[in-house]
Amino acid sequence: MTQPVRPTGPAGVFTQGSILRHVLVMTLTGSIGLTAVFVVDLLSLIYVARLGDPNITAGVGYAAQIGFFIVSIIIGLIIAVGALVSRAIGSGDRMAGRRIATSGLVHIFLICALVSAFLFPFREQALGLLGAKGTALSVASMFLAITLPSNMVLGVGMALSTIIRAVGDARRSMYVTLGGAIVTSIADPILIFGFGLGAKGAAIATVISRFVFVAVGLHGAWHVHKMLARPERKSAVGDFAPLMAVALPAIVTNLAPPVANAYSVSVFSRFGEAAVAAYSIIDRIIPVAFVVLFAMSGAIGPIMGQNFGAKRLDRVRETLTKCFLVSAIYAGAMWMLMILLSSQIVNLFSAEGETARLVIFFCTWGGAAWMALGCLFVANTAFNNLGFPIYSTIFNWGRATLGTIPFVTLGAHYWGPEGAQVGILAGATLFGVGSVLTAYWAIGRLARKAAKV
Repeated sequence: MTQPVRPTGPAGVFTQGSILRHVLVMTLTGSIGLTAVFVVDLLSLIYVARLGDPNITAGVGYAAQIGFFIVSIIIGLIIAVGALVSRAIGSGDRMAGRRIATSGLVHIFLICALVSAFLFPFREQALGLLGAKGTALSVASMFLAITLPSNMVLGVGMALSTIIRAVGDARRSMYVTLGGAIVTSIADPILIFGFGLGAKGAAIATVISRFVFVAVGLHGAWHVHKMLARPERKSAVGDFAPLMAVALPAIVTNLAPPVANAYSVSVFSRFGEAAVAAYSIIDRIIPVAFVVLFAMSGAIGPIMGQNFGAKRLDRVRETLTKCFLVSAIYAGAMWMLMILLSSQIVNLFSAEGETARLVIFFCTWGGAAWMALGCLFVANTAFNNLGFPIYSTIFNWGRATLGTIPFVTLGAHYWGPEGAQVGILAGATLFGVGSVLTAYWAIGRLARKAAKV
């Protein structure tokens, strides 16, 4: 029986032209969308902090840590979808890319629904493990009760943005998160202050933004790029194994940062709610200050994936080098800016006493860790898109355990919460440098293998 000819399409847009331009365009457009999301989260915490109760601020911070676990699972899933879709497009097989994108949405929706359903009845126990108690525990539990049921919506929205980015449309991918952020920025003050809902209003605004993600994402992925089809059981079952081959290591990898964060929060909780409130503020400062690093790790995946699919390893290596350079320069610049603006940041959150002192300490020294973490993000993206997901798992979990627990524990024991922050810096530096060296080794291994063919 004659086999049907597989439809092909033009080569991916990232297999030609300036690598630096592709990196900058994808990263900057991704940064705009992420900046909007992170700024809205920042504003939400500022609004909550204006309520004048550190326990409420800490409660929102505890809830964010649990949410971080679920988002990490989602990120692992969309990494797989983005990697396989971009490879298919890079090799010219657009129909395969559309099939994988559709199957990926089905799997992400079902997995997110299962995780949320499992976690919902145990949310207070999970918060207790982080050290939440009293008013902070009540606020965090309420926040999760509202937001957990919408995690499958968040997963689909994030996946749609990734599919659009895999095609090479950075602008419309940006619109997904930007649209949700704009709606949230309007809903937050109305619900928190206008209706007097406080932290509950912030949770409701979060849910609203997730539905906006999906609406905007469907327009770009389905209507504009025709990258979605009617879900088919046979395709979904057939694509499950290759998607999970990338997703499972990526999920395990992405669970490492929230585990490290959870341990750090538990250490900070020993020093009281003022220390936890400071950590909550720091947790919102980091994404806004270092948004380019987060955006780059998601933006360069399609560039590497398309060139890997097209067997252009020279361009893959060049992408890696340019990304390391850009991330180091950016992180260093933001560190200096945080030092200069530390007093203004404290005033912005109306922080006082111990909370203010810890935030200023982070601005002075904590930014240095992100020069190393930016490189770790880039290296992990390379590992996931080039067929070495186990290496990203090793480095992320190495940093979450060996690079966090002993350093943070000893630092907190001898020098208090400031010592814990220095411990985070030390562990990040160690594993960031190691990931850079391993990433170049991995590309060299692929080049040697290709030369033998």
